[in-house]
Amino acid sequence: MGDSTCNNGLQHQGSAKTDAQLFDEQFEEMVTELTQKDFTDPVLADALNRLKDVLQYNAPGGKRNRGLSVISSLREFVPPSELSHDTVQRAILVGWCIELLQAFLLVADDIMDASLTRRGQPCWYKKEGVGLDAINDAFLLEGVVYRILRRHCRGQAYYTHLLELFTESTFQTELGQALDLMTAPPNQIDLNRFTMERYKAIVKYKTAFYSFYLPVASAMYMAGIDSEEEHNNAKHILLEMGEFFQIQDDYLDCFGDPAVTGKIGTDIQDNKCSWLVVTALGVMTPEQREELQSCYGRHDDGSVQRVKALYDTLGMPALYRQHEEESYQRLLKLIQCHSQNLPHAVFLNFAKKIYKRNK
Repeated sequence: MGDSTCNNGLQHQGSAKTDAQLFDEQFEEMVTELTQKDFTDPVLADALNRLKDVLQYNAPGGKRNRGLSVISSLREFVPPSELSHDTVQRAILVGWCIELLQAFLLVADDIMDASLTRRGQPCWYKKEGVGLDAINDAFLLEGVVYRILRRHCRGQAYYTHLLELFTESTFQTELGQALDLMTAPPNQIDLNRFTMERYKAIVKYKTAFYSFYLPVASAMYMAGIDSEEEHNNAKHILLEMGEFFQIQDDYLDCFGDPAVTGKIGTDIQDNKCSWLVVTALGVMTPEQREELQSCYGRHDDGSVQRVKALYDTLGMPALYRQHEEESYQRLLKLIQCHSQNLPHAVFLNFAKKIYKRNK
């Protein structure tokens, strides 16, 4: 998803600031709150310094679309005259909670995938002196989410809704990760496991819930929209969007430019059930399948290049572009059908950020 270009700023110190500026400015204040104000027991000094390092390395530096989507969605749900400074501040902090949840998931995911880089720098566990201590650091990132929610939203009518939403989204993501890991165990190449049905299940649970439904549902609850019907309608649209987003991620993992994406793709080496391999299996000859079987999930450069050459021969870039166009048209129809009572702009803003992105 591309960076937010929302210019609905908040009048602050005599000048209008964009939501993205407000969001970035909130970070250091939030770190100070978590590492200096929450716990004051001097014996925790070393642990709190560690937490500060973990936060500063892993939370910023992304495209921060999930986090920014909370405030941009809230602006569509609530008229400007009803958005107080405190409400905007809370929406930005809830957005940071989603970014911290994402950081927790990514730190853990990078260890499981043996990834090398993330956001243009070494993965946290790859940093000298970190190693598998990163597992506990991931737990710290998850823990601070609930400290922020408690400190800033506890007195609000929607507090329980947010807690349930965050815990549910986290568990759904963990179930999706379990499916992902089980479908692609290292050194066990079984192309029969790679079905479109399994792929869609992994994507729905591993990515779509926390990346798309969570930010918009948070804004809905903050705006007082808590009817099950409205949330189901939003979910219908947002899970479809999340599926396309992951397909795009899979495409960029193989065909993206690491200088732009900030990460070196490892889906082929990691034996991943990606959209590319599932789609390729549907259009290849038995001979090409044998070729894929012999080189997929292997770490040597020669095998990886053979898989990429096979994708090129099968015309995967063209198939992807066709899928992107069809997906976008389908999404527009879903928005027409399912968001009669919700502002279309919430969903269209999201769509504009993700379609045609290159990172």
